[in-house]
Amino acid sequence: MRIRLLHLIMCASAAVTAADAQYVSDPGNLKGTSYTNPVIHADYSDPDVVASPDGKTFYMTASSFQCVPGLPILKSTDLVNWSIVNYALPAVPPADYYDAAPRHGKGVWAPCIRYHAGEYYIYWGDPDFGIFMIKTADPEGEWSEPVLVKEGKGLIDPSPLWDEDGKAYLANGWAASRAGFNSVITISEMTPDGTKVISSPKIVFDGNDGVNHTVEGPKFYKRDGWYYLFAPAGGVVDGWQIAMRSKDVYGPYECRIVMAQGESDINGPHQGAWVTTGNNEDWFLHFQDKGAYGRIIHLNPLEWRDNWPVIGNDRDGDGCGDAVRRWRKPSGLLNEVSTDRGVEGLYQWHGNYHDIFGFDIPDGVKRIYGHKVSEEFVNMWEVPNLWLKKFPDEEFSMTAKVKVSAKSTSEGVSSGLIVMGWDYARLGVDKSGDGFVVTFTTCKDAETGGKETTREIARLQPTRTYAAGLYPNLEEEIWFRLQVAKGGECKLQYSTDGKRYETAGTFTARAGKWIGAKAGFYSITPASVSERGWIDILETE
Repeated sequence: MRIRLLHLIMCASAAVTAADAQYVSDPGNLKGTSYTNPVIHADYSDPDVVASPDGKTFYMTASSFQCVPGLPILKSTDLVNWSIVNYALPAVPPADYYDAAPRHGKGVWAPCIRYHAGEYYIYWGDPDFGIFMIKTADPEGEWSEPVLVKEGKGLIDPSPLWDEDGKAYLANGWAASRAGFNSVITISEMTPDGTKVISSPKIVFDGNDGVNHTVEGPKFYKRDGWYYLFAPAGGVVDGWQIAMRSKDVYGPYECRIVMAQGESDINGPHQGAWVTTGNNEDWFLHFQDKGAYGRIIHLNPLEWRDNWPVIGNDRDGDGCGDAVRRWRKPSGLLNEVSTDRGVEGLYQWHGNYHDIFGFDIPDGVKRIYGHKVSEEFVNMWEVPNLWLKKFPDEEFSMTAKVKVSAKSTSEGVSSGLIVMGWDYARLGVDKSGDGFVVTFTTCKDAETGGKETTREIARLQPTRTYAAGLYPNLEEEIWFRLQVAKGGECKLQYSTDGKRYETAGTFTARAGKWIGAKAGFYSITPASVSERGWIDILETE
């Protein structure tokens, strides 16, 4: 019997049930009065959130870099429990660049989602091409084609603001890797429809002040006649949240620190979003960097004091709160979201999709065809059709029944399970002679050309061989299991009967390029082999 893959695999703490398919921060207290951070123990880097006009439904998006579909749309009715309901971006533009290869760590950086004049907008920065925008009347439906709002190098972290006088503005940060400078926030004027920048940028905050270095990720707001910029400073791992305010859109802006790690055990805390509920409560969602697990999502209370935001728990009353681990839930909001996105809600390709990557299949989940690697193949960093999902919790397991296929002449074709990051491990079923061999392969520093190390684990006779054109086709039916413990400690296992599992190897997961480690499936074909192999994912749980 096929087991449908839910939005999260069975987890130790942040579990998902067949009934709701949600991220749940505290399974024992789903209907209780408090919540535990993180509300999402998965890699949703640079989150931004917007409320529906009635303040009862909330939509979140996050960086997706080169992975597609991109720009995930998560939905919540209580700010605590979230479900994936859509992806806004089918492919990363421009196509001629992103279709050619997996552009690790490039693409969609730090999106900002806003509601204006009956439509939802998302702006994001691509540090190599500029600032893009898409929009829709329905976040759960189809989004518009991307518009290049401003072309240029180093433009990141855009945030729009529509003022009461009809003018529109765009705040953004700058990437030193492209622009040659960073730690400044600039504001430009846009056309009222938000499709084009029409003025030169003006610096409104300079983090090169000896205090707030590495300021980035601004979020632009207006409240009670004040213009506000919320931004993280100090770096992803050890930074803090600052707020800036001014009566003039171009400043000068006053600045103060409004949230830090303080006495909590939550490092960062980094880039996020202010949101107001229909009950006029203010909250702040942000990320915490957690190494191999990526950038996980926290919810903190926000209050206004003398026209300054104070985020977290301000025990000493100095206007700077500590990030909270446990807090009361937002009042008057009920968890009503129940959306099962199935497989497509979880997995992403590692580069812009092409039809030859693979397809949905009858009586199964997905087929992935063997990517023909280059003649100079060193490691999996070059492979775009990895089909991967984020680590869903600190501890979890995933199991899949698969069928590996290869022509009798397709020596060296390999398909299997992979844990992908800067370092990676893969459990493969490789065509060898008249059968298959189970292999365990690891690689360190894949981005910089680290070489693979492979061990042979076991030899298997095909479970089926059948005529297929000039040469017969060989099949191997096998089960894979990945078990992940705290610290990203991975155990990769296989079974020939779905009951007894053998451990092929262990591995410590490592984050990828700006993303957490991911797990999923691959298939590769040597450059010298004419016919591609493939892997059918039949069942997964």
